[in-house]
This record gives sequence, C-alpha cells and structure tokens, in this order.
Amino acid sequence: MTSTTYWNYVVIHVSWTCPSLRKQVEKVLGEQEVWASDLGVVLARLCDPTGLQSRDTSRTSRLFKGTETDTFHHHHHHHHHPSADLRRLFHRLTIASSLSILCFSLVYLLTGCCESQLTENSEIKPPTREFFASGSGWPSERNRTSKEVTTAAGEGAFSGHPGLEVNSSGKEWTATRRLPQALIIGVKKGGTRALLEFLRLHPDIRALGSEPHFFDRHYARGLDWYRSMMPKALDGQIVMEKTPRYFVTVETPARVHAMSQDVKLIVVVRDPVTRAISDYTQIISKTPDIPPFESLAFKNRTTGQIDSLWSPLWIGLYAQHLERWLAWFPRTQIHLVSGERLISDPAGELGKVQDFLGLQRIVTDKHFYFNKTKGFPCLKKPEGSSKPHCLGKTKGRTHATIDPELMQRLRDFYKPHNERFYQMAGQDFGWQ
Repeated sequence: MTSTTYWNYVVIHVSWTCPSLRKQVEKVLGEQEVWASDLGVVLARLCDPTGLQSRDTSRTSRLFKGTETDTFHHHHHHHHHPSADLRRLFHRLTIASSLSILCFSLVYLLTGCCESQLTENSEIKPPTREFFASGSGWPSERNRTSKEVTTAAGEGAFSGHPGLEVNSSGKEWTATRRLPQALIIGVKKGGTRALLEFLRLHPDIRALGSEPHFFDRHYARGLDWYRSMMPKALDGQIVMEKTPRYFVTVETPARVHAMSQDVKLIVVVRDPVTRAISDYTQIISKTPDIPPFESLAFKNRTTGQIDSLWSPLWIGLYAQHLERWLAWFPRTQIHLVSGERLISDPAGELGKVQDFLGLQRIVTDKHFYFNKTKGFPCLKKPEGSSKPHCLGKTKGRTHATIDPELMQRLRDFYKPHNERFYQMAGQDFGWQ
C-alpha cells in the first residue's frame, strides 16, 4: 500500500467519524507525506501513549527512535519527520474513532432490544374462546345484557380491556354498535320474549333486551338513534332486537327494507284464538275495568258477527300481515317459529332458528327444564347463579275463562285465514 493510498483511507475515515478534523488532516497532508511503516509505529504509540511507556519505556523509546532514525536516514533527501501537531491530530483521531465505534455499538444494542420487545408484543396469542363455563355445559354470560348494558361486547375477551378481542392472527377486534342483522318482528303474546331470552344464550348473538319500537313509533329519530340503542358487538356476532308490533304495522316492512335488504326476520306464531285470549288476559291485568272478552270480540253476539278490527283478534290474521312483508322480502328471509313447539320442544325450535341465522347449534336441550307450575320451559341454573332462570310472572299465567261456544265461533272465523297462512308459510301448524 502506498502512502498516498493510506492517507486517502485516513481522510475518508476521518470524514465519516469526525468531520470537524477533516480540514486539519487535509492541511497536514498538504505539507508533508509520511510512509505507512512510520504511521504504524506512531499509531501504536498514540493509541496507548501511557500504558505502553509504563510497561517498557526504554524498549518503546528505542523502537520509536530507531524507526524514526532509520526512516530519516533512508529518506533524508525526500521526507520530513512527523511533527508534534501530527501526533496530536492522530491522538484526537484515535479517540474520535473509539467514541464513534462505542456510540454505534450502543445504538445497535438499544435498537436490537427495542425491536425484540416489539416482536414479543406483536406475538401475543389470542385467548381460547370458551362457549361454556368449565364443567357445566353452560354458555358464557356475555349476552345477558339489556339496553343499559351497552359496554363492550365480548366479555371474556381480555379482562381489563373491554371491547377488545384478539383473533387468530393477533389482530385486535373492537366491539362497535351496528344496525341489527336480524329482527324478531312478532307476534305479540306468541312467545317472542321466551325466544329472545333463549337466543341470548348463544355467544354469537348480541340482543337488545328492551323493545325499541323504532320502525313503528320512533322512526323519525333516524337510524343513528336506532344504532345507538344496539348493544356493542364484535365482528362475526349477530345483532338483533325484538318488537312484536312490527309484524302488524303497515309502514314497517318498507322501513325495514330501507335499512337493510338482507336483514333476517323471525316471526313467532301461535294459535290465534289462544293468542287472543292471552292478549286479553294481559290487558285486564293492567286495566281491570274493561268490558268482558265476549262483548269486545263480537259486534253482535246474537248474530255472531266478530269484530276483526279489535286488536287481539286483528293481530291473529297472520296471512294478511305476512302478505305485506312478502311484498318486500323473499320467503327465504322470513323464519316462522311455532309458539306451541317453543314450549313443548324449545331446543328443537332453537335449533332451527340457529340454522336460519347461520350459527352453530350451541343452545341445546341440556339448557332447559320444564317448569310444571308455570307450564313453561325454564333455563337450568347457570354458572354462578343459585337459582334457575325462568321468565317473569307475566309469562305462563292463567288465562281468562271464555265461553266454549264463543271460542268455537272464533275458531270457525280463523279457519280460512289459517289455511291461507299455511299455504303462504309452506307448513301446517295444526291449529284446530
């Protein structure tokens, strides 16, 4: 290596590690040239000017002097001995190089630590999703929330981080309020409350506990208000609500269609005569002074003319109401639930509803037992609860007593309407 090449390397190194010394080096280089063999000795001494001398002062001096003397005699016509300024410059260069290497090493170590920590954080594994409490066969309780409890869905995701759940790729999901994808639209006193409570056992269903009556009473408040009423749900969960009056309200089908053409509709139907008596029983529990059932159901009891516009009877004209919905939605988007079978075989009816919603059959017969006193199915004791869960006192109560002759007249009245409804529904519900 020539001295010129060596000095070029020095200049480049100084320019990278210590730009402030570059001008000084270039100034010295412009005044004198030193051979590479001389620089080796000088650098060795400058790198450890005190330690080297303390270990072997005489040897270092002889080596340094000998080198200098030989160099001087060999090149006394062409070269000058390095000056004190050059030695100080190389001393600074050595210190600057050492510091730069030290700083680079620290930056590398710190960057490596931070990167490894980020890598560890990004590899958080998702918690295993448990549909059932340990050993009980009972689903998680996260769907047991009403309208007020609209905190993050997915309780049981990360404790301390409501509303967040991690999927298989480590991505966080945030629970949000969405418009419903399914509606229980009817019918009143058909078993809608029971169906809703049973469906809320499913971990992939987020259901509003109260009846919002958006499409029949509060439509002017807008979809933003309606969305704010919904419980928060994760991606993949189905949001739903139930308002039985939707089925019989004339304007509702078009309004629901305007919200979503793909919404799934569920109707719980029941023998219209039994349903009417149940409806009347609820009415007299709130207003005991109303007239008897017979005087309200018949315009003229002597002729037997029935007042089909009286609400408890009008609701039972299922074919008339279903026809309105079929004008806006295909039959495949409307699922009919038998109110009678919902009592006698709740798991069977729930299985069909879960299939209709595209969900796994999580709610099964092991979640129910039959309460003989109420004549109604109840939910078995859930984990953490001391009592089984039955519907309220208003469910399964004793009906008002109606004259059998009048009941037969009502059955005769509903018979053609029921047969038409069977044809539209594609199934026979077996009402007498």
